[in-house]
Amino acid sequence: MRISQDFAPTGPDTGRTARRRPARGRAAAALTAAVAFALVLTGCGGGDGPAPKSASGKSSAEADRVEPLAAPPAPKLPVTVDSADGTKVTIGSTDRIVPLTGSLSEIVFTLGFGKQVVARDITATFEQAEELPVVTRAHDVSAESVLSLKPTIVLADTTTGPSEAIDQIRDAGIPLLVVEPAKGLDDVGRRIDTVAEALGVPSAGTELKERTEKRIADVQKSIPDHADGKKPRVAFLYLRGSASVYLLGGAESGASSLLEAAGAVDAGKESGLNKDFTAITSEALAKAAPDAILLMTKGFESVGGMDGLVKIPGIAETPAGMDRRVVTVDDGVLLNYGPRTDRVLTEIVEQLYAKGGKGR
Repeated sequence: MRISQDFAPTGPDTGRTARRRPARGRAAAALTAAVAFALVLTGCGGGDGPAPKSASGKSSAEADRVEPLAAPPAPKLPVTVDSADGTKVTIGSTDRIVPLTGSLSEIVFTLGFGKQVVARDITATFEQAEELPVVTRAHDVSAESVLSLKPTIVLADTTTGPSEAIDQIRDAGIPLLVVEPAKGLDDVGRRIDTVAEALGVPSAGTELKERTEKRIADVQKSIPDHADGKKPRVAFLYLRGSASVYLLGGAESGASSLLEAAGAVDAGKESGLNKDFTAITSEALAKAAPDAILLMTKGFESVGGMDGLVKIPGIAETPAGMDRRVVTVDDGVLLNYGPRTDRVLTEIVEQLYAKGGKGR
């Protein structure tokens, strides 16, 4: 959960303290404490239960696995790369990798390095990573846990924290690369290239980037024409009912790029919400006037499904609430902006335009 895997206002994203946060990271920090508490209560994904269902009833089990490249090349090391926090990092071995965000884990595994990953962040919820030890506590990195695994490279992003943990890992002599987080579809290729270069396999990065971009483009070709010439207005809501967290996404929520790629309008952004999230109010929802609502699966479940959703003040009065029109995507993949983003986009498109445009 950004909210992505790695960002929780994660991911797809939490109690993280930024080292050098970009503007978006600083804005998200204001919501971190409340949402981190909510995530501790409700969980971020994974677990041993059945695969979650989308609002259309479709299982999202496929999205709980990554699809590694068929034959990744052997790494050419050492390499020296630029870290997003202004340092240069030299990597001499990929034998023991610790990615500290779920979306970075996704890229590492998809590049073919799954067997070398020795730990995961709590937001790495896909099946191939679920047996790995977790080295975060409510999304704060435990430097002691990381160092005990003797990593040869640690991957983080600018929202990973606390800064003391990052410093402790580096002071121990471990190569630690900080990667700029993803804000939208335009960042997918950049992050893949950055991780692939750090692992000494730039050609594999190119292959994965091209595969991902092609699949995203193919999904967009499947979007039906809008019969009335109007794009559906979709509001992204972040909900954690057990912790009374009810937020409406704005321009910096991370969802705008996905919604626009799906041929929709981000209703929160369009209504003038320029920051990441704001508390849900009847007035804000009336102004957004969404035709459909995008939710993370666990958020939808946390309020009791559709019957509970429409009890949130203002929801029932929106076109989406009156039509009971929702789109749900698994928490652990929604806003990752990585190798599985085509699957996320497919789920959104299929649900949003199902049965003449009804998501539910």
